[in-house]
Amino acid sequence: MDKLFAEERLEKIIRLLNDRGKVVVKELSEIFEVTEDCIRKDLKTLEKDGLIKRTYGGAVLNRQSAANSNIVNRRSLNIEAKRTIAEKAFEIIMPNETIFLDISTTNILIAEKLAGGNKRVTVVTNMIDVINAFSKSDHVKVIGTGGVYYKELDGFVGSTAIETISRYKVDKAFIGSVGVNIFDKSVTTFDIEDGNTKRAIISAGKSVYLVMESKKFYMDGVYKFADLFDIDAVIVDTDPEEQILKELEKADVEII
Repeated sequence: MDKLFAEERLEKIIRLLNDRGKVVVKELSEIFEVTEDCIRKDLKTLEKDGLIKRTYGGAVLNRQSAANSNIVNRRSLNIEAKRTIAEKAFEIIMPNETIFLDISTTNILIAEKLAGGNKRVTVVTNMIDVINAFSKSDHVKVIGTGGVYYKELDGFVGSTAIETISRYKVDKAFIGSVGVNIFDKSVTTFDIEDGNTKRAIISAGKSVYLVMESKKFYMDGVYKFADLFDIDAVIVDTDPEEQILKELEKADVEII
């Protein structure tokens, strides 16, 4: 019973941090009716899990704003992690499925895996580099959304692309994100038009998968395009911390 209460207390501390941005040891001891030493141990546990950063007399969330950069610069970042994610995504794509690959450097690698394989699939995409990956592949049918081209994103976003996307219903949609906050359940990106386009892709997918490195559970973009409840699964490079796994389970989101 004590262990259960301790776990509930840790969860509530995180929720308070999401609401307030910081917490104070003395106040937490009064809220939970435990000693300040007990609270300090709780904060030490959460810091060890990578969820918070302890400060003098309290703690703050261990989150950071994702650095905005164009798609060309992002292609070379965390390449091994992205290859691991792409391999996992490739394994769950079945022959004869129709999938959506949105604007994401990881999705370029998924496209390259499909192009080098022998699965007959249809790929709908709004990203130029994804289209180019299939230039020599006879076993993959490619459908581009068209629309207004954004050079910094290497793809099409906005109302025209959204109108085209709304006409499709795909088996699996693979979507990139710059950050996920599992406690307020927000999924974020940098650009409003990109975010609105991603929202349309979510609506088009029978199953929706986020493709992202585990470190993005600690990062935030500037524009929320979805709630975690809109997502069926998250495909990551490494297993996230136990507390994150628990929150994903509560949101009924599979981790792959």
